[in-house]
Order: sequence, then C-alpha cells, then structure tokens
Amino acid sequence: MKYIVLTIVIFIILLAKPWEINFAGGTPLRDDSTLLKANAARFRIPLTLYPIGDVICNKDSDFPESDKIDRSIERFMRSWSIKGASFALMKNGKLIYSKGYGYADEEADIQTDVQHVFRIASVSKLITAVGIMKLQEEGKLQLSDRVFGPEGILNDSVFLNIKDRKVKKVTVENLLRHQAGFAGAFGDPMFSPVEIARKMHVPAPADLTTLIQYVLKKRLHYYPGTSTLYSNIGYGILTKVIEKVSGMGYEDYIRTHVLQPAGCYDMYLGNNLYEDRLPHEVRYYESSTPEMIPACDGSGELVPKYYGGNNVEGLYGAGGWVASASELLRFLSAIDGDPALPDILQPETITQMTAYAADALPIGWMHVTPKGEWWRSGTLSGTSVLLKKQADGYAWAFITNTSNWKGPRFPSYINQMVTTALKKVSNWPEKNLFDLQHYEPRRFLVSQ
Repeated sequence: MKYIVLTIVIFIILLAKPWEINFAGGTPLRDDSTLLKANAARFRIPLTLYPIGDVICNKDSDFPESDKIDRSIERFMRSWSIKGASFALMKNGKLIYSKGYGYADEEADIQTDVQHVFRIASVSKLITAVGIMKLQEEGKLQLSDRVFGPEGILNDSVFLNIKDRKVKKVTVENLLRHQAGFAGAFGDPMFSPVEIARKMHVPAPADLTTLIQYVLKKRLHYYPGTSTLYSNIGYGILTKVIEKVSGMGYEDYIRTHVLQPAGCYDMYLGNNLYEDRLPHEVRYYESSTPEMIPACDGSGELVPKYYGGNNVEGLYGAGGWVASASELLRFLSAIDGDPALPDILQPETITQMTAYAADALPIGWMHVTPKGEWWRSGTLSGTSVLLKKQADGYAWAFITNTSNWKGPRFPSYINQMVTTALKKVSNWPEKNLFDLQHYEPRRFLVSQ
C-alpha cells in the first residue's frame, strides 16, 4: 500500500512541476542552460533561484552603522530633489547591503523598497554587449565581422540601401566601441522617432528597422575605427545583430542566454506610459517642472519626456531595460571575474571587455582604469543610474526615479556621494543576501 501512495505522490509532484512555478511576471524561474546546471552541480546549489526582490527587503540591511550611509543618501536626495532611489552594495561577489529610499510612487504613497525596478537607461548597453560577447563565445559571430552590405550580418534587403560605401566597413567591434562613425548632426535617431517617421513616410513612432534605414541614407562622420562618437543607434544596430545571429527575439535571447544564467529574473524591457508600467516599477519624475514635448506616437499631444515623449519601447539594447539595483549587482557578479559567483563569460572575454585603452572606449562599459575600476552610467528623462566596480573589491549600483538638469554629468555627482558615504562605514556585515535567492520568497511585497 505504501508503494501505491508513494507512486501517487510522485505523480502529483511531476504533474504540478513546482520547479517551474513562476514568481517573475511570466519568466520561468527554471533555466535549462548547460552552464547553469554545471554551476549548480559544482557549487551544490538548487537550479531554482528566486528574484532577489522577492526574498529581501529594506530591513534586511539594517545594522549598527547603516544609519551613516542612509543619512548620506537621504541628504543627497534632498539636495537634488530626488523622489526615490535604490542603492545596493556588493563585496567580493557578496551582496551585503540593499535598500530603497524615498518614494517609489509619491502619488500612490508607496515607499521605495528593494523590489522596486527602475529604467536603467544606457546601462542597458552593457547587457547588450554581454549578449554580443556570448554569441562570440558560442562561435556565431566574430567582433571583426562586417555588419552591413551583401557580406555583412545584416544583409537583409531592408538594409541594403546604403548611401556611404564606408558603412560596409563597419564591424561589430566598431559598434561596441562607438567607433562606427554614425553622426548625430541631425539629432539622435533613437530619440527622433516622430521626425524620422515623417521623413521616411511611415507612421510614428519610427521603429528600429526604420531608424537604421534612415541612418544608412546618411554619410558617416568618419571612417569606421578611426575615431569615437558616442552612438545610441550603434547599440540599436547591435540589437538587430543579436536577433539575426541568434535567430531569436532580442529580449528572448538576452533573458535566456545572459540574465537567467546570471541569476537575474526581474529585468525587463520597459514601456512608455505609467499605466503600462511593469510590476513593482517606480513612477518617474523630473527634479523641476518637466519639459513637455510632442508625444512619440505622432498624436501631437504635449507630454512629459518620461511618459510618452521618449519612445522607451523603441530603445531596446541601447537603453530600454528596467531593473533593480540588486539585480544589476547580480548581473555584474556574473561578468566580473570574481570566483565568488560563477561567471557567464570566459575570463579572456571579460578581459577583452575591460582592457584599458587610451584611444578607445571599452566594450559595454563607459570607463575602465588601469587599476581595475569599471563603471557604466545611464541617464534618461526620469532616471539616473551608476553601476561601478571598484578596485578594492566593492561594487555598487545607485538608481533614481528622478532626472536632473545636469543630465549625463549627474552620475559623477552620484559617484562622489557614494564614495564619500562608503568611507563613513567601518564595519560592514558579514553576510550574502544573494544566498536568500535559494529560499521561498517572503510575501511582504507592496501592491502596485
């Protein structure tokens, strides 16, 4: 009789498939990649990891000296009129501190906590770059591969109307390092979807394919590889490269081959409007009266840049991702070369991405130093973010839901504040909040 009961129990378990229970808004928590299974066996950890925001909250980071860093962050937020922010700190691959501050949504009276996600703007480029490097490791492309022309990766008929023959010399690496030569003399194409739609005679907003077609009708600013000019459209093109080479949608490939193997289950491509926000996504603000611009849908309605003005849904790999500070550190821990958590890239690939060169930008990152400091910033109407790995083993992420008139320069103020605040704490707790991803989520989450 006991064998019959045992058989029935096993059948019910197999039918229910509890290892596939979804806690991440439609994303299966199980990952079937060979890499994750190998790492799970090596480190004797379960295959299932829960989203970090589901298993920790602000109070998990309270310790005797936490008020020192809290006061520094709160003072900084007041001085810059920041509604809400999130900060997370990692030491040698261990998440030792993570908190939200201020309001995630002031109108709804929701305080910021660890689980809240924010637009991360150009930090998205680091995610895209890792996707490209994964494809290189899989043998599906080389950084020296040409992107356009009959012999290029994007040799589809829609991309063959090329005005400047130099475009056919653009390589994948040129795009990664912002050295392709695409000029911004006529405005940033990724932020001109209405104007380009009108010029290309298509409905607004112009989609990514149309934006690329538009820049192919222009001349390059310089010969590819000979200079550097920061380019959002370059990472838009890399989005298409990932899709063409992988045979998958951009988000699907990144989620399956990059984020899930890294243990990140609460990162998504964002939407334009507040009513279409993602679960636990913050509300966005300006620190002063918001500038109203024509809506990106071509309706002519005047709207804030952060809700309907900028086409966030069209940014993709250039600036479209949404994440929490803790998730960004989990991602960083998988590409940092630190053995505390297994990396998803080979050591030589990480070295290639972070090698210092005086005459070129690093791959995916914005700045690297010979001493081993890496950082990637991002700004977008409604948000500012800085992800930084320090040479002393500490790494941190700071994100706001409020943009600032300093624009791209504001992350340097974030860096100064956090660097000063960290020096005030002499004894950080000996713990790793990432370990809690292996346990059943606690149901403390606020409603949205």
